[in-house]
Amino acid sequence: MKIPGPDHPIAIKPAAGRVRVTFNGKVVADTRRALVLQEAAYKPVFYIPREDAQMAAFERTAHATMCPYKGDASYYSIKVGDRVAENAIWSYEAPYPAVAEIADHLAFYPDRVDAIEATPA
Repeated sequence: MKIPGPDHPIAIKPAAGRVRVTFNGKVVADTRRALVLQEAAYKPVFYIPREDAQMAAFERTAHATMCPYKGDASYYSIKVGDRVAENAIWSYEAPYPAVAEIADHLAFYPDRVDAIEATPA
């Protein structure tokens, strides 16, 4: 486990406004409670509470990765109608203490969904 610091900062804050994720023409996540995780020089990532996502449209896969700063990530595919996006969602179900806020949240790959839209408050 690595601890975020000046050489690899991680900041988590509430997203301003509403975040919606669409796939195959259907809203699969819609929240005003998203978190924004900014890690080092990477693009910011929205983390959406599971309660605000259409979990019935997601199927857990065997794919997994490990981040030395966040922990083990599990993955989900999205199926809406006849369209499937493999491993389009990741989640840190038991994140390291430094990023504990992202537990029970989902993040979506922008290139595997139709859109991730953030509208101001």
